[in-house]
Amino acid sequence: MVNEVSSQSDVDAEVDIDVVVVGAGGGGLTAALAAADSGASVVVLEKLDVPGGNTALSTGSVPGAGTRQQSEAGVEDDAERMTADLLRQSGPHEAEHLTRRLARSSGGLVDWLVDTHGINLKLIMEYKHVGHSVNRLHAPPSRRGQDLVDDLVAACGRAGVEVVTGNPVAGLLVEDGVVRGVRVAGERVQEYTLRSRAVILAANGFAANRTLVGEWAPELVGLEYFGAPGSTGEAIEWGLELGGEMDNQAAYQGYAAVAYPYGNILSWTTVEKGGVLIDSTGSRLGDEIVGYSGFTTEVLAGQGPIWAVFDTRIRDVTSLEDEFRDLVEMGGAKECVTTTELAAVTGAPEDAVIRTLENYEAAARGERPDEHGRSEFAMAPLEPPYVAVRVTPGLFHTQGGLRIDDEGRVLRADGSTIPGLLAVGGVAAGVSGQSGGRGYSSGNGLLTAIGLGQLAGAAAAAAR
Repeated sequence: MVNEVSSQSDVDAEVDIDVVVVGAGGGGLTAALAAADSGASVVVLEKLDVPGGNTALSTGSVPGAGTRQQSEAGVEDDAERMTADLLRQSGPHEAEHLTRRLARSSGGLVDWLVDTHGINLKLIMEYKHVGHSVNRLHAPPSRRGQDLVDDLVAACGRAGVEVVTGNPVAGLLVEDGVVRGVRVAGERVQEYTLRSRAVILAANGFAANRTLVGEWAPELVGLEYFGAPGSTGEAIEWGLELGGEMDNQAAYQGYAAVAYPYGNILSWTTVEKGGVLIDSTGSRLGDEIVGYSGFTTEVLAGQGPIWAVFDTRIRDVTSLEDEFRDLVEMGGAKECVTTTELAAVTGAPEDAVIRTLENYEAAARGERPDEHGRSEFAMAPLEPPYVAVRVTPGLFHTQGGLRIDDEGRVLRADGSTIPGLLAVGGVAAGVSGQSGGRGYSSGNGLLTAIGLGQLAGAAAAAAR
């Protein structure tokens, strides 16, 4: 039975319940499922009118090492390899224990979602992703995060979890240092309190709060935000008020190629398969293979407008992805038969465009080192007809948050837990490095949302 998402609370003014989850994105919904699986009574409170958060805006890709689908596809992978991959991309950071813990549980996480709860995730075999040495991302066939959210909401309904939208949590109920529940208050809801044995904060990060961005991650101030509007950081502030600490505070996931003016993300498959990004001078901006997050600052520093350039072969391969196909159908991918047309579309000098493409093609053929150090070329050299998409860099979500233990319990500076309080996803510290966007591996956002959701949900239920 598909869960009917409530728009108003059916909860009485004060009701005891085992677990309250704050936020109905991927992390919160997964936490609720895990808690319900362990026998807890659970309610999910979402301040916006629909569930989803940043998960709905993503490709819905969940990393898993050692999954059943990998085994069936002949992909050899394990937690140690995944840990090594993620740490190689992120570099040293303040939550490396979470990298190791999430890698260990990731295979079982994906199998649990698919086999126990009917979540439609398929191993992506067409290409490997940024930061991963093998195929380990599992996503909805559509590559739309909204489909993942819909599946999770339906699974919550089958598990007896109520998902209540339009009910913003205004604060935590705290007695003698122990979190005992939440206070709900908003313009369209009568204020009430809900007492519980545990509260799981799953309200994402702070990227939509420009004040907090300026205070905690000032490098991001120049980036336009393209994530969910509910990522306003109050849940992190509640944890800090109770003595919590932040780890990896200035880390983030950016996206180097948001299609302008459409607002769709340009699939990074176009780059991984051999595409490049050029600015108005006709020059490339750097080594694109650092990834869509890591390349954000290069695009921000480039002389606009910025264009992604690939060819019709890459366009046709990438058109298997729904969102990219939508962009093509809207006219956002301009086909250019010659370099003259390509220069006219991008506004860059033709001689510079020709020189850039010739140098890149020579590197792709192995005739010379790439001038920016790129070592992976896939389908390059590019062949006419070319395709150009105008892009702009964007901020999608922050990767710094509350310090937590291996099961999502929020920690004070002295290492003690704040009783009754857990955090997942963007509220919690991420695993994408200590600062900046280069440490982000594909799927890290959902790894810490859904992966920590499973762990924290089980831990919260065990505290009954």
